[in-house]
Amino acid sequence: MNIARFSTGEDPQYGIIDGEEIVVLQGDPMFQGFVTTEERVSLGAVKLLAPVIPRSKVVGIGRNYAQHAAELGNDVPERPLLFLKPNTSVIGPGDTIVLPPDSQQVEHEAELAIVIGTVAKNVRAEDYADVVFGYTIANDVTARDLQKLDGQWSRAKGFDTFCPLGPVIETEFDWKDALIEARVDGELRQEGNLSEMIFAVPELVAYVSRAFTLLPGDVILTGTPAGVSRFTSGQTVDVSIAGLGTLSNRAR
Repeated sequence: MNIARFSTGEDPQYGIIDGEEIVVLQGDPMFQGFVTTEERVSLGAVKLLAPVIPRSKVVGIGRNYAQHAAELGNDVPERPLLFLKPNTSVIGPGDTIVLPPDSQQVEHEAELAIVIGTVAKNVRAEDYADVVFGYTIANDVTARDLQKLDGQWSRAKGFDTFCPLGPVIETEFDWKDALIEARVDGELRQEGNLSEMIFAVPELVAYVSRAFTLLPGDVILTGTPAGVSRFTSGQTVDVSIAGLGTLSNRAR
């Protein structure tokens, strides 16, 4: 089931995508369930928004693809490498990635995003599905020069607009084997498969929940395959995952 957060020019609403229409829900399905209003709106008549705004945090996973770790001269970590992005970094499909003047090397990172659906602490890997609401696409935008300069990642990955999410949340996505790509102005830059993750979704949910209490709407980014590269003002970054669609954002 594809869940959209959208606007018709007024307050954000939620709905279930049904072909070229959206079946409008009474509220946020994460809290109010899938109760419809019986209203339908045309998908082409709405603006899709970030499908979720994390109420507390976005948790990133670094170096979770061996070839990406290698391309930046890093070893594969022995355990998941965690970092945080503020929820103020989140934007939606079609929104603009604003390039900060402090950086001359802003890069895209195509990623699968896990959306948490309930309060979760010390989750067992085998029980991960009990706390996952669904999955969406993320671009873990990174100021690579600042990442190297600072020696830690908060500023480099935390600028406003540095976490595009969308276009929708798929509640029944099979993450075990799906193609993931990033293109800049149509040119293929990243290509991989979710099966190449060093630490898979169950392990990540379990590991992160041991460190942090996860709240409904929190997001876990699962790492990026090789091919990260710089993009500049005026260029469009498209991140695609088979079964989830394409997330597009223009930079300025």
